Amino acid sequence: MFYHLLKYVLLGPLLRLLFRPRTEGLEHIPEEGPAIVAGNHLSFSDHFLMPAVLRRRITFLAKQEYFTGPGIKGRLTAAFFRSAGQIPVDRSSKEAGKAAIREGLGVLSRGELLGIYPEGTRSHDGRLYKGKVGVAVMAIKAGVPVIPCAMVGTFEIQPPGKVVPRVRRVTVRFGAPLDFSRFAGLEDEKAAIRAVTDEIMYEILALSGQEYVDAYAADVKAAEAEKAAAPRRFPRRGR
Repeated sequence: MFYHLLKYVLLGPLLRLLFRPRTEGLEHIPEEGPAIVAGNHLSFSDHFLMPAVLRRRITFLAKQEYFTGPGIKGRLTAAFFRSAGQIPVDRSSKEAGKAAIREGLGVLSRGELLGIYPEGTRSHDGRLYKGKVGVAVMAIKAGVPVIPCAMVGTFEIQPPGKVVPRVRRVTVRFGAPLDFSRFAGLEDEKAAIRAVTDEIMYEILALSGQEYVDAYAADVKAAEAEKAAAPRRFPRRGR
């Protein structure tokens, strides 16, 4: 109920008016039945702009931090995501990852659209990072198509750290559905799920035109943060 109120009355019309999103490949989204929409993740705005252009409801696996933030802002964010039917995902361990996959499979079993960002976190520099394999496990287990999606321009309107997005036009681009039925029964095979994930990421890359980094975004961010926090050492002056 609240989802449709947001999409068609409160938030959706405002987003379409301000950002005038161009849509490409919308015909690739099935009118009914389960499917996974796998996209790049450049901005907090992605959560709102992609659903705003879709005719169908889409449920995202959203990071748990959106539901547990402190203060008034944290409570408002949590209330918004819960009311919109989004699912919190704990990314702290392999067991937590399995729980997220179960939640995603539940959405697909109801014949709905599932939205997921295979990178696992927002890109901090606008590049596309290596995908995590959960999307492949769900696609193979559920036997559903994966529609690649590229958000173009959202990093420029709201990069990490910017609270209020700039008002500029963005593009939401969908690719042809990817069929992974040839991998049926191989969701526990590491080589198979890595191959499926890489194929999905390649299609996202082709749609977005981003620079690709063959490393996990979270690992790169952690390494950069550690480097920035390390004390600087200055060479001793000769006597």
